[in-house]
Amino acid sequence: MLASLRSALLPSSDPASHDRGFSGSWLLVGLAVVLACGARARADEAARQRGEAIYRQSCADCHGAEGQGVESEYASPLAGDASIGELSEVIADTMPEADPESCVGEDAAAVAAYIHHAFYSEAAQIRNRPPRIELSRLTASQLRQSLADLYAHFHQIPSVSDARGVEASYYNGRRRKKENEKIDRVDPLIDFDFGHESPGEGIEPKEFAISWRGGLKIDETGTYEIIVRSTCSFVMDFGAGGRELINNHVQSGMKTEFRRQVRLTAGRVYPFNIEFVQRERKTEQPPARISLSWIPPDGQEQIVPTRHLIPGWVPATFSLAATLPPDDRSYGYERGIAVNRQWDESTTAAALAFAQVATSELWPQYERAHRDDANENRARLKNFLTEILRVAFRGTLNDATARVYVDAQVEATRDDREAIRRVLLLGLKSPRFLYPRLDAEATPSQQVANRLALVLHDSLPSEKWLLERIDAGKLTEEPGIREAARRMLDDYRTRGKVRSMLHAWLDLEHVDDLSKSEERFPQFDEAIVSDLRQSLDAMLEAIVWSEASDYRQLLQADWTYTTDRLADFYGEAWQPAAESGPPLRRSVSETAKRAGVLTHPLLMSGLAYYDATSPIHRGVFLIRYVLGRTLRPPSEAFTPLSPDLHPDLTTRQRVALQTSPESCQVCHSKINALGFSLENYDAVGRFRTEERDRPIDPSGGYTTRQGERVDFQGAQELAAFLVESEDAHRAFVNRAFQFFVKQPPAAFGADTLDRLTAQFRENGYNIRDLLLEIAVIAAKRPLAADQVST
Repeated sequence: MLASLRSALLPSSDPASHDRGFSGSWLLVGLAVVLACGARARADEAARQRGEAIYRQSCADCHGAEGQGVESEYASPLAGDASIGELSEVIADTMPEADPESCVGEDAAAVAAYIHHAFYSEAAQIRNRPPRIELSRLTASQLRQSLADLYAHFHQIPSVSDARGVEASYYNGRRRKKENEKIDRVDPLIDFDFGHESPGEGIEPKEFAISWRGGLKIDETGTYEIIVRSTCSFVMDFGAGGRELINNHVQSGMKTEFRRQVRLTAGRVYPFNIEFVQRERKTEQPPARISLSWIPPDGQEQIVPTRHLIPGWVPATFSLAATLPPDDRSYGYERGIAVNRQWDESTTAAALAFAQVATSELWPQYERAHRDDANENRARLKNFLTEILRVAFRGTLNDATARVYVDAQVEATRDDREAIRRVLLLGLKSPRFLYPRLDAEATPSQQVANRLALVLHDSLPSEKWLLERIDAGKLTEEPGIREAARRMLDDYRTRGKVRSMLHAWLDLEHVDDLSKSEERFPQFDEAIVSDLRQSLDAMLEAIVWSEASDYRQLLQADWTYTTDRLADFYGEAWQPAAESGPPLRRSVSETAKRAGVLTHPLLMSGLAYYDATSPIHRGVFLIRYVLGRTLRPPSEAFTPLSPDLHPDLTTRQRVALQTSPESCQVCHSKINALGFSLENYDAVGRFRTEERDRPIDPSGGYTTRQGERVDFQGAQELAAFLVESEDAHRAFVNRAFQFFVKQPPAAFGADTLDRLTAQFRENGYNIRDLLLEIAVIAAKRPLAADQVST
């Protein structure tokens, strides 16, 4: 047989067969490769079998037969992302604990190959236990967004605009008549001290009025304190026309400061209107002054910045004020899995709060719009409630559902307001609303729209253009799905979610209280921290929503956003690029001192101690968040060596000393090498070249998942490596998928993460394109109830 195969593949001695011979030689090469691969596969299998025998004899008692862990011995499962070579080194150095010398060399390599293939690697975990899409309730964020969009269904969602500021009309005299209007303009912010002077040409200083109309763009969910300081009378509506927040129409006494707390939701624009009047008085007239400030969550009081102000008319909106319990984040993203008394009570409060605004605002509006409709058997009210539940339940109500949720409740009371409360309490507490994946009875287009809204907006389909496409069945083919997703991507709600995702990627939740040693950093105060937060957020927004939307700029941008205060503290590299402009503006470029967000002082100071840097914190951050690798928890509590105990050592030397034991080096050989590369940045993120009169050594390195060792010198080389790193690309794509979909990528196919990562690179690392692909993947797989894991 081999002879006949050889004769068939070897070139003939006949000159006319030279071309066939050339092809035959390549076939021989191919055969050799196949045979070599087969031999390698057999050798690998033999090594794994040998490793399995050693594992079951020496390791299974402590780690479990399938690596699941043993509670009384080593409870953590054997799962991770180290290469076979790294596993082999760890096993040779430390296992088994009672006699580590008994499993070294080829034995250690065989055990490593077995456990890596059998249950340790990501591929093995997916093979052994394929992830499934989990059934979950709305998270707190999804509940807030869904109720806001349920309200917005009867109004509209504001379109994204680059216009900023507040639309202002200035009137001569206190009466706001068209003939009295002298100035119509956009003010960049509201912070005026007119004194006893006229606010503009043609306006008498003793008596005038100003109307400011606009919207407040919110990037972070939380409690905001709105502060108006005014020496004159004014009324401020907020959230909707006629919804008063502050009423100082009749000014009394010497009070000039007014504060109100409001709970606002990220990705929303809240309309406001301020009517300001300076009245002529017989007594001494006070100087005319007014300012609009706020205190954002975890921030300092400031005049509301121009970038948060949208000029002109903005549609009314709703913000849930009820406190909701935190969601599970053990998987690295929010999951709605806890169903307990606290959750039940909070959803009841949310339903009642929405019912209140529905009765006071939505129902009167609906009645006016449908006053000519027939109203037999209270048809108008039933139609109103059916429309609400059609949006809330993410699908058309069948006759039986409408009978239970609408007709029976309306017929139970003659009071329209009570009927609305009954229907909404029943409907908004229903699993049809609280569990968005329970939509197996919905049409395919409806299911796709439900996924798109949940992924991109943390919400439900409510806009009329989208509902029309659902009714027309236009979301069953990929072109229609993709076009709808692209339109939904360009939205303030998506922008708010992207900002939250990037904060999670940078692990900024821990950066709550950035206090530093007053002795070492006397000027590093709350005002600096507030400016740094704004600086980082402005940088993230500028990169993601630029035309290129280039992920690589997150790691390599040589500019940021700065203020005069930051420039004074951080030096020349933080000077504004333009002499004039808003308080927060783009900085000069400084390639030698910047590496995108990696070297931003908010991140660097958050990954540092009170008075010193922390290479360990920085290294852990880079491994877990930027590179997406796993680290086992430390075996014992870690307390850094005090610099006072070793005054002659640099931070790098102290860390190397403390983590030198062999048991520490299993993890710290990875952690330290990454963290040291950022040592040029001190505990508040200022660039430095020396520590304790010694030159900084920022050399570092990293071993990839494939076992390749990469060395770099300082932040810029680290960033250059990360830009090309498959591990970093995969980590970012995985973070984005899990944050937006709130499910593991493998639940949508074992190769989903690989395909998305490859596509991300092919598309020039475009972040917006990545989000579009994620939304389409999630939307194209609507699942029936029996396909969802509970």
